[in-house]
Amino acid sequence: MKMKLILAVVLVVALLAGCATTPAPAPAAPATPAQDAPAQDAPEAPPTDGEVFRVAYIARAQADAFAAWLANAVLEEAANYPNIEVTVFDGQASDSVVNTHIENAIVNQFDVIIVQPHNGEAQRPFVEQAVAAGIHTITTNARIDGIPGSSSVDADPFEQAAVNARVAIDQIPEGANVVVLNGPPGNFHADERRRAWQAEFFDARPDVTIVGEQIANWNIDEAMSFMEDWMIANDRIDAIISMNDNMALGALEAVRGTAFEGLLAYGVDGTAEAVLSIQAGEMTQTTLQSAYDLAELLLQTSYRLLMGLDTEIHVDVGNPIVTIDNVEDFIELHRRAGAIS
Repeated sequence: MKMKLILAVVLVVALLAGCATTPAPAPAAPATPAQDAPAQDAPEAPPTDGEVFRVAYIARAQADAFAAWLANAVLEEAANYPNIEVTVFDGQASDSVVNTHIENAIVNQFDVIIVQPHNGEAQRPFVEQAVAAGIHTITTNARIDGIPGSSSVDADPFEQAAVNARVAIDQIPEGANVVVLNGPPGNFHADERRRAWQAEFFDARPDVTIVGEQIANWNIDEAMSFMEDWMIANDRIDAIISMNDNMALGALEAVRGTAFEGLLAYGVDGTAEAVLSIQAGEMTQTTLQSAYDLAELLLQTSYRLLMGLDTEIHVDVGNPIVTIDNVEDFIELHRRAGAIS
């Protein structure tokens, strides 16, 4: 007979190599169902005599709004799992810091290492080291493909941007001037989202001119600075095409109160800040990348690997689009989570 484990979750936040910081936990939220990989109830397992499994969660940068949202969601979801201890480490948007955290997690013999890469290719050899050390290793947001023995929980970044691009074909006016804000080079999500905009929009709209394109590294301040420069160099900009919400919001902040105000703006993530911007009539639309769904699947995947129920797992969440027509549903989602008061 299968027996339920006694719930013994300890949420631990520690400093590792002087680099770790902790997000302030948010109230628990009901996760929206993952469209591509519906969540399953965590299976019951034999008793483990009080054994506590240690999970290192390495966030790419806690200053990044989505990364912080995901780290908070992981901590909250861990409270639903037996005998799991989660420690969060801040990668500070630095490949060397992220890689050091991975190395230290290996040395400290964590049972599971979850890596949210800053640059997937820069993290690849360190993730390979973790797998070679016999540690269950999961990459997320974005996954690192092609590492046998590793697992992943992610979304389809091409489709995340493509759903916006397909709608933008009819929204962006003929002969438009647009600007493009990209994520870090080598990042799977940054590269695939840009590829989607090219394939689904720019190739179909040769009349549209890109008057500015820069790498803003998911960062709101960098995006704001680039947008200020583009407004000086151009007398008309019709749309902001951004590979995430944070950069779109930075660009929108730059145009507020200027002659450029009212332009179209597209993002990805569906953060609380982005849905409020859509409600206010500023951002045009975004694609939800639900941190709640990702966290649910990350803990479920960790559990199944630890219990020996699977040896390798790869799952994706869905890509619902957020517009002025349905934004109230997503505001309510964030309100229940405590992200919007």
